[in-house]
Order: sequence, then structure tokens, then C-alpha cells
Amino acid sequence: MAMIVRNSVSVPRIAWFDVQGLGSARARLADWRGAVARRGALAFQPRPSDARGPAWTRLLGELRTPYEMWRAQQRQPGTAARPQVSRPVMLLPGFGTHPARMKRLRSALELAGHRVSDWGLGFNFGPSADRFDRLCERVLTMARREGQPLVLVGWSLVGLFAREIAHRHPEAVAMVITMGSPFSGDRRANNAWRAYQLITGHAVDAPPVGERAFGMKPPVPTVALWSPRDGIVSPRSSCGRPGERDRAVALRCTHLGFAGHPDVARAVAAQIAMLDHQTN
Repeated sequence: MAMIVRNSVSVPRIAWFDVQGLGSARARLADWRGAVARRGALAFQPRPSDARGPAWTRLLGELRTPYEMWRAQQRQPGTAARPQVSRPVMLLPGFGTHPARMKRLRSALELAGHRVSDWGLGFNFGPSADRFDRLCERVLTMARREGQPLVLVGWSLVGLFAREIAHRHPEAVAMVITMGSPFSGDRRANNAWRAYQLITGHAVDAPPVGERAFGMKPPVPTVALWSPRDGIVSPRSSCGRPGERDRAVALRCTHLGFAGHPDVARAVAAQIAMLDHQTN
């Protein structure tokens, strides 16, 4: 009698959790593609016809920043006068930069007698509601620890953070100093708004830090440092109009030079010293 021999063939099985993982990976890929498409659309939005950033010649002039700062460092400026009151100062780095970029400014202000700290959030890749809340909490904590309100010095985009914090917590802020910050006029009157929208994933018209940073003056002394040589932000946007800031001070530096040019450091120290006269 013939015998039937059956060979058992091992068929691989896909576990249920593998199917779930595959579905989750596909969903993440779809989300990633959607985010890339959304950011790409934001980056290539047309600029409004009435918004103008600095000319391309000024933008190219930003490449001279290292040389100009080196030349400025060769001067032998006199020792800065010690302030009547030593102030706690917080430096807020510009968009796409690290606090280390403001090291020279920090050293100059410390030499002038102030207690200087950075914002404590590392690289600045744009605002989010969570990061802004953390920054507000850091300002409040440091003001309590110092026993004095802080002077907030914000470079470029983050000057808007400083203005908004002063609106929300004026008791913790003694002064706001913006450096090349686009707080006035059209929010696309600069050469960085497309990069900003690409990296952050939201439009410059809808930043997650509130609306009072634009235009409306904070309820504390507010100074705008601006430069006619700025190659990134329109001088009109960073200078502002009367009623949007208390004072506007023009400097001859590039936008990138705001981070540590000696003339900028002296101007910041001089503006902080004015608080002594206002409180005496």
C-alpha cells in the first residue's frame, strides 16, 4: 500500500504587532511628507509687493562681519565706566544661533560690572509655545533670585520675545533692548522670513508668542538699536516708529555684527546706565 508523505513547510508569520508597527511607520512617513510639503509651501510664498527687505548688496555685505569685528577689536577703547547700579542682564540669541555667538557682548557687559546670563535654551530654532513659556519662567525665576527685574537684550527675532515677555511680566523686566529686531511694519520686510517659515513650520504672521511684540510698546523702557547697514532686517522695521519704543539708536554695523561688535557693546552699556538716572 502506497504511503503518502507530507512535508511540513515552515511559513513565516507576521505578528500582529509587526503589522501595527508597519502601519505606524507609514503614518509617520505620511506626516513627515505633509510637514515637508507644508514647510516648502511656506518657504516659497510670494513676498507682498509693499514689503521690502534690505538690498542684496547689503545682504552680501554681511559677509564682511568677521573682518569688521576684527578691525574694531584692534582699537583700544577706554575702560567703560562702572555703573552706579549693577544690573542683571539676560542675552537672547538671534534666530538660528547659539548663545555662544554673543560671548563678546557678554564679556563687555560683565567688564562694565553687570551680572550677565544667557537665555538657557541652547540653539534658537524659532519659537514654540512651550519654549516661550519656559523662557518666561526663567525670567521670573532669575528676577526673584536677583532681587531685581532683568534687562532683556534680544538680538534679531528674539527681540520680539523680550518685548512680549515685558508685556506679560513687566514686574520682572527693567528694560528691553532690541538689536536689529523686526518689530515694526510688515513682518516680511526682511531677508529671513522664508527661512524662518521653512524651519519653524508656521507663518511669520502667526508666531506662537503673542501679538503684542509687534508694534505696541511694552510698559517698560524700550530701546531699539538698529543699523542702516543691516543686510537682513529692514532698518525701518528695527528702528520702529514713535510710540513703538522709547528710543531708537542708530549704529554702523551689520546685522550679524550686533552679536558682539564693540560699538554695540558700548551702546548697550550706555542704555542700561540710563536706568540709573531714571531711578535716582
